[in-house]
Amino acid sequence: MSIIAGSYERFIWGFKLKPTKHDADTQTLTLSPLFSYPSHISSITTVACSGPAAASGGSDDTIHLYDLPSASSLGSLLDHNHTASITALSFYTPSSLSFPRNLISAAADGSVAIFDTDPFVLLKSFRPHKKAVNDLSIHPSGKLALAVYRDECFAMLNLVRGKRSFCCRLGHEASLVKFDPSGERFFMVVNSKVGVHQSEDAKLLLELDNGSRKRILCASPGDVRFFLYLSISLSLFSNLFFKLKCLIDLQQSGTLFTAGEDRAITAWDTNSGKLAYSIQDAHPARIKGVVTLTKNDSDGASEDPYLVASASSDGIIRVWDMRMAAKENAKPLAETNTKSRLTCLAGSALNSMRRPQIGNQKSQKLEEGLNTE
Repeated sequence: MSIIAGSYERFIWGFKLKPTKHDADTQTLTLSPLFSYPSHISSITTVACSGPAAASGGSDDTIHLYDLPSASSLGSLLDHNHTASITALSFYTPSSLSFPRNLISAAADGSVAIFDTDPFVLLKSFRPHKKAVNDLSIHPSGKLALAVYRDECFAMLNLVRGKRSFCCRLGHEASLVKFDPSGERFFMVVNSKVGVHQSEDAKLLLELDNGSRKRILCASPGDVRFFLYLSISLSLFSNLFFKLKCLIDLQQSGTLFTAGEDRAITAWDTNSGKLAYSIQDAHPARIKGVVTLTKNDSDGASEDPYLVASASSDGIIRVWDMRMAAKENAKPLAETNTKSRLTCLAGSALNSMRRPQIGNQKSQKLEEGLNTE
């Protein structure tokens, strides 16, 4: 499992999540550093990760690529036609593959670029709207995407044709938009509230609101089962006492994790609209990124913890086992301090033997080789 984070100080941080102790009762994880260096010339605004490939976008209008297994930089994508800060990056990875098929980028000038990832080459660049893109989410089919804009607009993008299919004004600015893993619903975040919409007609199904006025800064959907932790004391023959501790699997799906200015990680049951559980004071500062880490295979999946990673603006990255979130005083499985002002977080649990490469760089190397012969 890999995690990357970007910061205001231009640094990109890469970590590998490794087990240090794993037995029937306990599991301890550690975040091993992969790389850390100033990859951009100004602050990093967004990051994305899938399998061995990772990408970062910054306010310097550039997109940088990384090969996580070799902990190396692949350079930057220069032909994306963005003329403003990169505001959103998202990989499209089909469920049957462990390597991403496409990378979608969006910028503050309203432009959107579609890249092939084998190798990284620009397929299409278009400008579906004139204002800045706040966030973008790809449907699990890979054929369309949703985008929310700074001028309170909402748009559906046809990724096959590279054009806008639909656009409307919401009446309020949405900061985040996310599809659920099935693609049947999507979530829009407006300040401290989350709207659950039906994908077919954008009908509002539920509104998630915990009553706080503090803004939600990050969200991550996932199919994570809820666990109930029970501690029961039994008395037999008035002298013998037994304490039973157990986890009850509630077998529910449809989960959305949110975090932000309240410094808590909140798990919502998106079927009922109720708050499932929350880790209060998960960080000492506001949380700028949260991501669910899931396996790409079913072997041993029942033994693996349900992992969620979070990053705060004071530079701390923590990894949580959400099976323990129902317990009081839940503690992270792993933690590291980058000592920088983190702005974004991404992670992936996919394993792949393939390595990412940039098409233009490959062509340049071939031309240099021909010239030397």
